[in-house]
Amino acid sequence: MTDILFTTEAGGTPNIELVELNRLKPHEEVDSAYLKELTEEIESDKILKFAIAAEKDRNIILDGHHRVAALKELGCTKIPVVFVNYRSSDIEVQSQRKPAELTKEDVIKAGMELKKLPPKTSKHMVRINGVLRHISAIEKRVDIPLEELKGDSE
Repeated sequence: MTDILFTTEAGGTPNIELVELNRLKPHEEVDSAYLKELTEEIESDKILKFAIAAEKDRNIILDGHHRVAALKELGCTKIPVVFVNYRSSDIEVQSQRKPAELTKEDVIKAGMELKKLPPKTSKHMVRINGVLRHISAIEKRVDIPLEELKGDSE
């Protein structure tokens, strides 16, 4: 079925893949003040708490730009990702800035080109059991130690 939002494990929870950070393509810039704060928090906790969400065909980050950038700053090379079928009617993109209209095509274009959208431009929503929720609802808690996300891990 082409409209499946994401692949699932037994029990219906989203599959999570551990992927190379350099495989992912941002579609938005990051806010430097928030990035600094988040990087310090992750470094202090010594774990990454949540997976990010990305578009499965082109590896475009849909939610988690700051987590990706923070892990890069901390010397990590991998991140847990929930890949979604961006063609699914169960995923929508909303603009958090002016102009108020933002399409999935705008997100893909920004992810594939050098010019990125400003931080926090897009908000991705997913329909789960008929209810529209923020995409973070599918980003499973992972609590992965930073050492496991570094290239020199055993």
